[in-house]
Amino acid sequence: MFESIHIADSLTKEKKYQELLPQLKGLTEGESDLVANLANLSAALHSSMHFFWVGFYFVKNNQLVLGPFQGTVACTRIDFGKGVCGKAWETKQIQMVDDVDGFPGHIACSSLSRSEIVLPIFNSKKEVVMVLDIDSDKLADFDETDKKYLQEVILLIEKKYE
Repeated sequence: MFESIHIADSLTKEKKYQELLPQLKGLTEGESDLVANLANLSAALHSSMHFFWVGFYFVKNNQLVLGPFQGTVACTRIDFGKGVCGKAWETKQIQMVDDVDGFPGHIACSSLSRSEIVLPIFNSKKEVVMVLDIDSDKLADFDETDKKYLQEVILLIEKKYE
């Protein structure tokens, strides 16, 4: 298991992800506890990519319930279809929002959040069991590069979830 994550700030976003993914695999290999893995993944993504907020929400009793995260205090529960996280759960699709203030029904857990990407995470039955929520304090901070590599992170989690 890796004890720390090392990513040079001078690299392009894509190069950062390319260096980060093998380290995330090493971080989660040999650890079977889901919460431990999610805690480390959120910390690694937060610190290496300098995101404003990174966290997971679990589907529990028809709500998303806050799980491991890094960043400011967060909303504890989100209803199905509500906000960006609830919409990712409802549609079973990645939600990438350039300006959260323009997103209908956006839930403002922090007024500093400006853009957001949310990825649904599935079990073997293709049911959404959690979401990965990442916020930025910059407008339009997420793009296809983030989408591509964060999907690889999701695969690491889904393999552990089986």
